[in-house]
Amino acid sequence: MTSFRQAVEANDHAAIEALLAEDVVFTSPVAFKPYAGKAITAAILRGVSRVFTDFRYVREMTGRDGRDHALVFRAKVGDREITGCDFLHFDEQGLIDDFTVMVRPLSAAQALAAAMAEQFDRIAQEAAGAAKAEGA
Repeated sequence: MTSFRQAVEANDHAAIEALLAEDVVFTSPVAFKPYAGKAITAAILRGVSRVFTDFRYVREMTGRDGRDHALVFRAKVGDREITGCDFLHFDEQGLIDDFTVMVRPLSAAQALAAAMAEQFDRIAQEAAGAAKAEGA
């Protein structure tokens, strides 16, 4: 089991953030353009944890070199059941440098997009605060 999965299942946001590379690229299932950087990725993941209920990983697959992982999950967004997959790539230091999420069905993806849109002002504020604190 990956350390990321353990951190998510423990709802340990500090541990999740500690596993992100500074230059991580997060590709959302509901946004056209990827997000670059640790601060925004961590803030998005905190936002997702506020939106998802009944979140659980149901399967994990690991690539031959141990640096690629696919974690299949199930959760709810409002009254919609969602199935998704977190695709993670770990760099040479063991940090996540590429994070892509895919979800289905379309109705659940739309519910996720709407719920995350409601979170996005808070997400942007959290990311800006983290970036500012790093620069201090």
